[in-house]
Amino acid sequence: MQITLRREDLLKPLGFVAAVAERRQTLPILSNVLLRYRQGRLTLTGTDLEVEIQVVVPADGREDSECTLPAKKLLDICRALPAEATLEIKLEKGKALIKSGRSRFSLLTLQASEFPSIETSEWEWGLTIPQDKLSRLLQKTQFCMAQQDVRYYLNGLLLEVTAGKLDAVATDGHRMALGEIALDHGVEGDRQGIVPRKGVLELTRFLKEDSAEEVELKGSANHFRVVAKDLIFTTKLIDGRFPDYHKVIPAGQQIAVRVARTLFRESLARVAILSNEKYRGVRLVLSDGLLRLNAHNPEQEEAHEELRVEYHGEEFEIGFNVTYLMEAAGALDSEEVELGLTDSNSSCLLRAPGDSWIQYVVMPMRL
Repeated sequence: MQITLRREDLLKPLGFVAAVAERRQTLPILSNVLLRYRQGRLTLTGTDLEVEIQVVVPADGREDSECTLPAKKLLDICRALPAEATLEIKLEKGKALIKSGRSRFSLLTLQASEFPSIETSEWEWGLTIPQDKLSRLLQKTQFCMAQQDVRYYLNGLLLEVTAGKLDAVATDGHRMALGEIALDHGVEGDRQGIVPRKGVLELTRFLKEDSAEEVELKGSANHFRVVAKDLIFTTKLIDGRFPDYHKVIPAGQQIAVRVARTLFRESLARVAILSNEKYRGVRLVLSDGLLRLNAHNPEQEEAHEELRVEYHGEEFEIGFNVTYLMEAAGALDSEEVELGLTDSNSSCLLRAPGDSWIQYVVMPMRL
Protein backbone atom coordinates (compact mmCIF):
# COMPACT_ATOMS: atom_id res chain seq x y z
CA MET A 1 0.00 0.00 0.00
CA GLN A 2 1.15 3.50 -0.83
CA ILE A 3 -1.53 6.18 -0.69
CA THR A 4 -1.67 9.95 -0.27
CA LEU A 5 -4.59 11.92 1.12
CA ARG A 6 -5.49 15.21 2.82
CA ARG A 7 -5.80 15.42 6.60
CA GLU A 8 -9.18 17.18 6.33
CA ASP A 9 -10.57 14.37 4.16
CA LEU A 10 -9.50 11.76 6.69
CA LEU A 11 -10.04 13.35 10.12
CA LYS A 12 -13.83 13.41 10.52
CA PRO A 13 -14.56 10.04 8.83
CA LEU A 14 -11.79 8.42 10.87
CA GLY A 15 -13.43 9.82 14.01
CA PHE A 16 -16.68 8.02 13.15
CA VAL A 17 -14.91 4.74 12.51
CA ALA A 18 -12.54 4.90 15.50
CA ALA A 19 -15.48 5.44 17.87
CA VAL A 20 -16.75 1.97 17.02
CA ALA A 21 -13.40 0.21 17.32
CA GLU A 22 -12.96 -1.45 20.72
CA ARG A 23 -9.77 -0.68 22.64
CA ARG A 24 -10.10 -3.46 25.21
CA GLN A 25 -10.80 -6.59 23.28
CA THR A 26 -9.77 -10.22 23.39
CA LEU A 27 -9.34 -9.81 19.63
CA PRO A 28 -6.59 -7.22 19.03
CA ILE A 29 -7.76 -6.73 15.44
CA LEU A 30 -10.95 -5.05 16.71
CA SER A 31 -8.93 -2.08 17.98
CA ASN A 32 -7.75 -1.49 14.42
CA VAL A 33 -9.34 0.22 11.45
CA LEU A 34 -9.33 -1.49 8.05
CA LEU A 35 -8.01 0.65 5.18
CA ARG A 36 -8.95 -0.65 1.73
CA TYR A 37 -7.84 1.34 -1.33
CA ARG A 38 -9.61 0.86 -4.67
CA GLN A 39 -9.30 3.17 -7.69
CA GLY A 40 -8.98 6.55 -6.00
CA ARG A 41 -11.26 5.72 -3.06
CA LEU A 42 -10.13 4.70 0.41
CA THR A 43 -12.69 2.81 2.51
CA LEU A 44 -12.27 2.95 6.30
CA THR A 45 -14.00 0.22 8.31
CA GLY A 46 -14.37 -0.18 12.06
CA THR A 47 -16.34 -2.77 14.01
CA ASP A 48 -16.86 -4.29 17.45
CA LEU A 49 -18.75 -7.28 15.96
CA GLU A 50 -22.05 -5.63 16.93
CA VAL A 51 -21.78 -2.32 15.05
CA GLU A 52 -19.89 -1.68 11.83
CA ILE A 53 -19.19 1.64 10.09
CA GLN A 54 -17.71 2.05 6.62
CA VAL A 55 -16.72 5.47 5.29
CA VAL A 56 -15.27 6.30 1.88
CA VAL A 57 -12.75 9.15 1.43
CA PRO A 58 -10.81 10.33 -1.64
CA ALA A 59 -7.14 9.30 -1.91
CA ASP A 60 -4.38 8.82 -4.47
CA GLY A 61 -2.57 5.51 -4.75
CA ARG A 62 -0.52 3.36 -7.08
CA GLU A 63 -2.44 0.09 -6.82
CA ASP A 64 -5.34 -1.57 -5.01
CA SER A 65 -4.28 -2.63 -1.52
CA GLU A 66 -5.42 -2.97 2.10
CA CYS A 67 -4.09 -3.03 5.65
CA THR A 68 -5.21 -2.44 9.25
CA LEU A 69 -3.86 0.24 11.60
CA PRO A 70 -4.50 1.04 15.30
CA ALA A 71 -7.61 3.24 15.15
CA LYS A 72 -6.98 5.49 18.14
CA LYS A 73 -3.29 6.08 17.35
CA LEU A 74 -4.04 6.93 13.74
CA LEU A 75 -6.78 9.32 14.84
CA ASP A 76 -4.47 10.99 17.39
CA ILE A 77 -1.81 11.45 14.71
CA CYS A 78 -4.31 13.11 12.37
CA ARG A 79 -5.54 15.41 15.11
CA ALA A 80 -1.98 16.45 16.01
CA LEU A 81 -0.97 17.31 12.44
CA PRO A 82 -1.40 20.91 11.24
CA ALA A 83 -4.41 21.94 9.16
CA GLU A 84 -4.22 21.29 5.42
CA ALA A 85 -1.48 18.70 5.96
CA THR A 86 -1.01 15.85 3.50
CA LEU A 87 -0.43 12.28 4.69
CA GLU A 88 1.41 9.53 2.89
CA ILE A 89 0.83 5.98 4.14
CA LYS A 90 3.20 3.27 2.97
CA LEU A 91 3.65 -0.35 4.05
CA GLU A 92 7.19 -1.62 4.68
CA LYS A 93 8.16 -4.88 6.43
CA GLY A 94 4.99 -5.34 8.44
CA LYS A 95 4.78 -1.72 9.53
CA ALA A 96 2.97 1.34 8.19
CA LEU A 97 5.09 4.44 7.67
CA ILE A 98 3.14 7.68 7.85
CA LYS A 99 4.80 10.83 6.52
CA SER A 100 3.51 14.37 6.69
CA GLY A 101 5.87 17.29 6.17
CA ARG A 102 8.78 16.66 8.52
CA SER A 103 6.79 14.26 10.73
CA ARG A 104 7.35 10.52 10.59
CA PHE A 105 5.39 7.76 12.33
CA SER A 106 5.75 3.99 12.29
CA LEU A 107 2.74 1.89 13.29
CA LEU A 108 2.36 -1.86 13.66
CA THR A 109 -0.16 -3.49 11.34
CA LEU A 110 -2.24 -6.65 11.50
CA GLN A 111 -3.30 -8.80 8.57
CA ALA A 112 -6.26 -7.32 6.72
CA SER A 113 -7.47 -10.85 5.99
CA GLU A 114 -8.11 -11.31 9.74
CA PHE A 115 -10.36 -8.27 9.98
CA PRO A 116 -13.93 -9.45 10.72
CA SER A 117 -17.08 -8.16 9.09
CA ILE A 118 -20.71 -8.40 10.12
CA GLU A 119 -22.29 -11.15 8.05
CA THR A 120 -25.70 -9.93 6.94
CA SER A 121 -28.46 -12.01 5.42
CA GLU A 122 -30.66 -10.84 2.57
CA TRP A 123 -32.47 -7.59 3.39
CA GLU A 124 -36.20 -8.07 3.88
CA TRP A 125 -37.33 -4.46 3.60
CA GLY A 126 -36.03 -1.05 2.63
CA LEU A 127 -37.08 2.59 2.39
CA THR A 128 -35.60 6.07 1.96
CA ILE A 129 -36.00 9.03 4.30
CA PRO A 130 -34.45 12.51 4.65
CA GLN A 131 -31.63 12.23 7.15
CA ASP A 132 -32.63 15.36 9.05
CA LYS A 133 -35.98 13.73 9.86
CA LEU A 134 -34.30 10.50 10.96
CA SER A 135 -31.77 12.45 13.04
CA ARG A 136 -34.52 14.44 14.76
CA LEU A 137 -36.53 11.29 15.47
CA LEU A 138 -33.58 9.58 17.14
CA GLN A 139 -32.47 12.67 19.07
CA LYS A 140 -35.94 13.17 20.55
CA THR A 141 -36.30 9.58 21.75
CA GLN A 142 -32.87 8.02 22.46
CA PHE A 143 -32.37 9.57 25.92
CA CYS A 144 -35.17 7.36 27.30
CA MET A 145 -33.28 4.13 26.52
CA ALA A 146 -32.24 2.01 29.49
CA GLN A 147 -28.58 1.57 30.44
CA GLN A 148 -27.38 -1.92 31.32
CA ASP A 149 -30.84 -3.07 32.37
CA VAL A 150 -31.25 -6.79 33.06
CA ARG A 151 -34.20 -6.55 30.69
CA TYR A 152 -31.77 -6.43 27.78
CA TYR A 153 -34.47 -5.58 25.24
CA LEU A 154 -34.82 -2.16 26.91
CA ASN A 155 -31.15 -1.32 26.26
CA GLY A 156 -31.98 -0.10 22.80
CA LEU A 157 -34.52 1.70 20.66
CA LEU A 158 -37.42 0.10 18.82
CA LEU A 159 -37.85 1.09 15.18
CA GLU A 160 -41.19 0.03 13.74
CA VAL A 161 -42.31 0.54 10.16
CA THR A 162 -46.06 0.39 9.63
CA ALA A 163 -48.36 1.65 6.90
CA GLY A 164 -47.12 5.11 5.99
CA LYS A 165 -45.04 5.86 9.08
CA LEU A 166 -41.87 5.09 11.01
CA ASP A 167 -42.11 4.89 14.81
CA ALA A 168 -39.23 5.13 17.28
CA VAL A 169 -39.85 4.01 20.87
CA ALA A 170 -37.49 4.02 23.86
CA THR A 171 -38.18 3.20 27.50
CA ASP A 172 -36.30 2.34 30.67
CA GLY A 173 -39.40 1.08 32.47
CA HIS A 174 -40.01 4.39 34.26
CA ARG A 175 -40.57 6.67 31.27
CA MET A 176 -41.13 6.29 27.55
CA ALA A 177 -40.57 8.34 24.42
CA LEU A 178 -42.64 7.74 21.30
CA GLY A 179 -41.94 9.56 18.04
CA GLU A 180 -43.28 9.05 14.56
CA ILE A 181 -42.66 10.46 11.11
CA ALA A 182 -44.77 10.04 7.99
CA LEU A 183 -43.35 8.12 5.03
CA ASP A 184 -44.03 8.78 1.38
CA HIS A 185 -43.66 5.07 0.71
CA GLY A 186 -44.12 2.35 3.33
CA VAL A 187 -43.15 -1.30 3.21
CA GLU A 188 -45.17 -4.44 2.78
CA GLY A 189 -46.40 -5.57 6.19
CA ASP A 190 -45.33 -4.28 9.60
CA ARG A 191 -41.61 -4.50 10.39
CA GLN A 192 -39.72 -3.81 13.62
CA GLY A 193 -36.35 -4.27 15.27
CA ILE A 194 -34.54 -3.16 18.42
CA VAL A 195 -31.38 -1.21 17.61
CA PRO A 196 -28.83 -1.53 20.49
CA ARG A 197 -27.93 1.53 22.52
CA LYS A 198 -24.40 1.86 21.12
CA GLY A 199 -25.74 1.64 17.59
CA VAL A 200 -28.28 4.41 18.20
CA LEU A 201 -25.68 6.73 19.76
CA GLU A 202 -23.20 6.16 16.92
CA LEU A 203 -25.90 6.63 14.30
CA THR A 204 -26.93 10.01 15.70
CA ARG A 205 -23.30 11.17 15.59
CA PHE A 206 -22.99 11.18 11.81
CA LEU A 207 -26.56 11.95 10.71
CA LYS A 208 -26.82 15.61 9.71
CA GLU A 209 -29.54 17.59 11.45
CA ASP A 210 -29.69 20.24 8.70
CA SER A 211 -29.57 18.08 5.57
CA ALA A 212 -32.59 16.90 3.59
CA GLU A 213 -30.37 14.47 1.70
CA GLU A 214 -32.01 11.07 1.73
CA VAL A 215 -30.58 7.98 3.38
CA GLU A 216 -31.61 4.40 2.74
CA LEU A 217 -32.81 2.17 5.58
CA LYS A 218 -32.64 -1.60 5.26
CA GLY A 219 -33.71 -4.30 7.67
CA SER A 220 -33.75 -8.04 8.17
CA ALA A 221 -34.58 -10.32 11.07
CA ASN A 222 -31.16 -9.76 12.69
CA HIS A 223 -29.61 -6.62 11.18
CA PHE A 224 -30.33 -2.97 10.45
CA ARG A 225 -28.46 -0.78 7.97
CA VAL A 226 -28.35 2.91 7.06
CA VAL A 227 -26.74 3.87 3.76
CA ALA A 228 -25.79 7.53 3.33
CA LYS A 229 -23.48 9.23 0.86
CA ASP A 230 -20.03 7.60 1.23
CA LEU A 231 -21.08 5.93 4.51
CA ILE A 232 -22.62 2.59 5.48
CA PHE A 233 -23.75 1.90 9.05
CA THR A 234 -24.67 -1.67 10.02
CA THR A 235 -25.72 -3.04 13.39
CA LYS A 236 -27.00 -6.29 14.80
CA LEU A 237 -30.46 -6.11 16.32
CA ILE A 238 -31.27 -7.08 19.89
CA ASP A 239 -32.91 -10.49 19.94
CA GLY A 240 -35.86 -9.91 22.23
CA ARG A 241 -39.49 -8.88 22.41
CA PHE A 242 -40.13 -5.18 23.07
CA PRO A 243 -43.03 -4.41 25.41
CA ASP A 244 -46.38 -3.48 23.84
CA TYR A 245 -45.89 0.26 24.08
CA HIS A 246 -49.45 1.01 22.94
CA LYS A 247 -50.71 -0.18 26.32
CA VAL A 248 -48.39 2.27 28.11
CA ILE A 249 -49.78 5.37 26.40
CA PRO A 250 -52.51 6.66 28.75
CA ALA A 251 -55.94 7.03 27.16
CA GLY A 252 -59.00 8.95 28.24
CA GLN A 253 -57.13 11.47 30.35
CA GLN A 254 -59.50 13.95 31.94
CA ILE A 255 -57.03 16.75 32.71
CA ALA A 256 -54.95 18.70 30.17
CA VAL A 257 -52.75 21.39 31.71
CA ARG A 258 -50.88 23.82 29.48
CA VAL A 259 -47.85 25.67 30.76
CA ALA A 260 -45.06 27.70 29.19
CA ARG A 261 -42.40 25.12 28.37
CA THR A 262 -39.30 27.17 29.22
CA LEU A 263 -40.81 28.49 32.46
CA PHE A 264 -41.89 24.96 33.47
CA ARG A 265 -38.44 23.51 32.82
CA GLU A 266 -36.62 26.33 34.63
CA SER A 267 -38.94 25.99 37.62
CA LEU A 268 -38.29 22.24 37.74
CA ALA A 269 -34.55 22.89 37.63
CA ARG A 270 -34.77 25.20 40.61
CA VAL A 271 -36.80 22.90 42.85
CA ALA A 272 -34.59 19.98 41.82
CA ILE A 273 -31.71 21.61 43.69
CA LEU A 274 -33.29 20.61 47.01
CA SER A 275 -34.78 17.29 45.94
CA ASN A 276 -33.60 13.98 47.33
CA GLU A 277 -30.34 13.20 45.51
CA LYS A 278 -31.20 9.51 45.26
CA TYR A 279 -34.87 9.54 44.28
CA ARG A 280 -35.08 13.00 42.65
CA GLY A 281 -38.76 13.35 43.53
CA VAL A 282 -40.87 16.46 42.93
CA ARG A 283 -44.51 16.91 43.91
CA LEU A 284 -46.94 18.61 41.51
CA VAL A 285 -50.03 20.09 43.20
CA LEU A 286 -52.83 21.25 40.92
CA SER A 287 -55.46 23.66 42.19
CA ASP A 288 -57.74 26.23 40.60
CA GLY A 289 -55.54 28.16 38.11
CA LEU A 290 -52.31 27.18 39.86
CA LEU A 291 -49.57 24.54 39.59
CA ARG A 292 -47.27 24.24 42.60
CA LEU A 293 -43.95 22.41 42.45
CA ASN A 294 -42.56 21.18 45.77
CA ALA A 295 -39.38 19.27 46.65
CA HIS A 296 -37.63 18.35 49.87
CA ASN A 297 -34.66 16.26 51.02
CA PRO A 298 -33.64 14.26 54.11
CA GLU A 299 -31.98 17.40 55.56
CA GLN A 300 -35.47 18.92 55.87
CA GLU A 301 -34.69 21.51 53.21
CA GLU A 302 -37.51 22.53 50.88
CA ALA A 303 -38.10 24.29 47.58
CA HIS A 304 -41.39 25.68 46.22
CA GLU A 305 -42.43 27.16 42.89
CA GLU A 306 -45.83 28.40 41.66
CA LEU A 307 -46.96 28.60 38.04
CA ARG A 308 -50.19 30.06 36.64
CA VAL A 309 -51.99 27.49 34.49
CA GLU A 310 -55.36 27.00 32.84
CA TYR A 311 -56.94 24.49 35.20
CA HIS A 312 -60.31 24.48 36.89
CA GLY A 313 -61.18 21.49 39.01
CA GLU A 314 -60.55 19.68 42.22
CA GLU A 315 -57.14 19.92 43.85
CA PHE A 316 -54.93 16.87 43.62
CA GLU A 317 -51.22 16.12 43.82
CA ILE A 318 -48.89 13.66 42.12
CA GLY A 319 -45.16 12.89 42.35
CA PHE A 320 -42.60 12.37 39.58
CA ASN A 321 -38.88 12.04 39.06
CA VAL A 322 -37.90 15.64 38.33
CA THR A 323 -35.14 14.65 35.89
CA TYR A 324 -37.61 12.76 33.70
CA LEU A 325 -39.93 15.77 33.51
CA MET A 326 -37.05 18.16 32.77
CA GLU A 327 -35.63 16.03 29.98
CA ALA A 328 -39.03 15.50 28.36
CA ALA A 329 -39.89 19.20 28.49
CA GLY A 330 -36.43 20.09 27.19
CA ALA A 331 -36.81 17.79 24.19
CA LEU A 332 -40.01 19.47 22.99
CA ASP A 333 -39.68 22.41 20.59
CA SER A 334 -42.99 24.13 21.27
CA GLU A 335 -43.54 27.27 23.34
CA GLU A 336 -46.00 25.40 25.57
CA VAL A 337 -46.08 21.89 26.96
CA GLU A 338 -49.30 20.02 27.63
CA LEU A 339 -49.45 17.74 30.65
CA GLY A 340 -52.09 15.03 30.37
CA LEU A 341 -53.17 13.71 33.77
CA THR A 342 -55.89 11.49 35.19
CA ASP A 343 -55.25 10.97 38.92
CA SER A 344 -52.40 10.67 41.41
CA ASN A 345 -51.74 7.04 40.49
CA SER A 346 -51.66 7.37 36.70
CA SER A 347 -48.82 8.30 34.38
CA CYS A 348 -48.38 11.73 32.83
CA LEU A 349 -48.35 12.35 29.08
CA LEU A 350 -46.22 15.28 27.87
CA ARG A 351 -46.45 16.68 24.36
CA ALA A 352 -46.74 19.87 22.36
CA PRO A 353 -50.34 21.17 22.25
CA GLY A 354 -52.05 20.00 19.08
CA ASP A 355 -49.01 18.00 17.92
CA SER A 356 -48.55 14.35 18.82
CA TRP A 357 -45.60 13.39 16.57
CA ILE A 358 -43.48 13.15 19.72
CA GLN A 359 -44.90 12.13 23.10
CA TYR A 360 -43.38 11.33 26.48
CA VAL A 361 -44.93 9.16 29.17
CA VAL A 362 -43.63 9.48 32.75
CA MET A 363 -44.71 7.07 35.47
CA PRO A 364 -45.67 8.56 38.86
CA MET A 365 -43.71 7.93 42.03
CA ARG A 366 -44.69 7.88 45.72
CA LEU A 367 -43.23 10.67 47.80
